[in-house]
Amino acid sequence: MPAYQDQEHFISLFENATEGILLTNSAGNIILINPAAERIFGYTSNEIINKPIEILVPDKYKPDHHSLLESFHSAPSNRAMGYNRELTGRKKDGTILPVEISLSHYQKNGETFVIAFIVDITERKKIATAMKLQQAELEKVTSQVKKLNAELELKVEERTMILREALQKLEQSQSELNQALDKERQLNEIKSRFVSMASHEFRTPLSTVLSSATLLEKYTQTDEQEKRNKHIEKIKGSAKHLNEILEDFLSLGKLDEGKVHTQTVSINLQDCLLDIVEELAPMLKPHQYIEQKYTGTPIIHSDKKLVRNIIINLISNAIKFSGEGKKITIQTETTDNLLLLSITDNGIGISEEDQKHLFSSFFRAANATNIHGTGLGLHIVKRYVGLLNGLIDVKSQLNKGTVVTISIPLNNA
Repeated sequence: MPAYQDQEHFISLFENATEGILLTNSAGNIILINPAAERIFGYTSNEIINKPIEILVPDKYKPDHHSLLESFHSAPSNRAMGYNRELTGRKKDGTILPVEISLSHYQKNGETFVIAFIVDITERKKIATAMKLQQAELEKVTSQVKKLNAELELKVEERTMILREALQKLEQSQSELNQALDKERQLNEIKSRFVSMASHEFRTPLSTVLSSATLLEKYTQTDEQEKRNKHIEKIKGSAKHLNEILEDFLSLGKLDEGKVHTQTVSINLQDCLLDIVEELAPMLKPHQYIEQKYTGTPIIHSDKKLVRNIIINLISNAIKFSGEGKKITIQTETTDNLLLLSITDNGIGISEEDQKHLFSSFFRAANATNIHGTGLGLHIVKRYVGLLNGLIDVKSQLNKGTVVTISIPLNNA
């Protein structure tokens, strides 16, 4: 290819790039700017060529920028986009805008030149802010659902109306969240999985609540209390299911935001397990039963909330994925330094292929798609175990059952 054609391609690439491109010399002066950078900062090339790069730096950062520039030139290195750095630039009209910057350098005739690739991330910041608002709204709705579930037996008709309004807000929030997810293409895969799972999981309990609430209005006679009680129980069960789904979402959100912290306390493990088994007893299917085996000291030192949540999640899974009449075994072994806990069921099991993805968020095994769940349980358990510096292991055979074993270091010393 002739040299002039190469030059034409490079000029076209430079002028039509969607990212802003700046070139500075060793003195830190701008010697080249492309049209995308002109649009980002509001300058024309004639206005900014041969000006110091500090013209694009916010005033409060200018005093330090020159020393940073000298430091870079003394030991230049390339830097890609990202690195979780909050960077800002200054437009011609004084407006401050958030940016991502990638730096490269080259030598020519003994002089170091620096190339800066710049992306305006203002819209991305707006989307992030909108996502936080949606999360706050979701937490608010969750609180309303919990309160409604506790008071439902005393004021059925009144609370059913409130629940209907709360669920309408939840559907509206879900729709708004879907719109925000569509705007952030880079996270499209995990967000689409969330939307698919949430819409599937919410549909059945929402339909049950709305249909039962409608039927309740028809039973006005005293002798129809039994029919009213039947629909009240359906509403309570669906509200509990919704609450479990929302708890999974909130737990994942707190983990992603780094808001889950550990606090070591003294725990009577045997009493804790007995309380959990009693609490989960209503979930047991006909003739299902739980067998407990203890070895070692009953008193351990760890984070009680995380240990309790881990055990509840694993036993709930064993109940959910086992059939009627099946035994579930809880076995614990404690020493001064380690807790070993295993939950064994005789349920549907997990295929070898699905076991590879078992701890991924929103993952549902192929043989569990008709059993309600968010696909977040084991993902959250693994992260809780990680916060306790522990390990989790799963062994399973299809149609034979599953054994989940966790080992957690203790602070008993």
